[in-house]
Amino acid sequence: MRRRRCLFPADGFYEWKDEGTGAKRPFCLRPKDRHPVAFAGLWECWTGPNGEEVETAAIITTNASRDIANLHSRMPVVIAPDAYDLWLDCARCDALTASALLTPAPERLFEAYEVSPAVNRTANEGPELIEPVRPREAEPPARATLKPRKSKDERQPSLFDDL
Repeated sequence: MRRRRCLFPADGFYEWKDEGTGAKRPFCLRPKDRHPVAFAGLWECWTGPNGEEVETAAIITTNASRDIANLHSRMPVVIAPDAYDLWLDCARCDALTASALLTPAPERLFEAYEVSPAVNRTANEGPELIEPVRPREAEPPARATLKPRKSKDERQPSLFDDL
């Protein structure tokens, strides 16, 4: 927090609503104005067991804003554009001052809607995963129905293409 703060640009995130029955329903949350947001993050570089340099990063979460709390109790910290410099300037902004930015997002910043349970499988990807489901489709199927995409989308590289 003192030396390695970062921002994660995002156009939304997923949350799973716990129904209390063991089943969780996935929701997509995205800014109502469709503009990207920046999540507060921390990064670190450390030496792995074989001497390799490993860079890691994490998104900071906080209590959910009141309009999101009905889905989940936590959410990513959203840093306002006018606070980017303050958050990122570790030399001039100490950790205590920066921690004042770790608050829930303003209410009504995000819209939330239910999406297909196919988002629960890491093999699935594609824009159909953020399509709203109709109420009848919202019931979790016994098995996800989307198949992994066969062709590589050149606009969006995958971290897993070379595995």
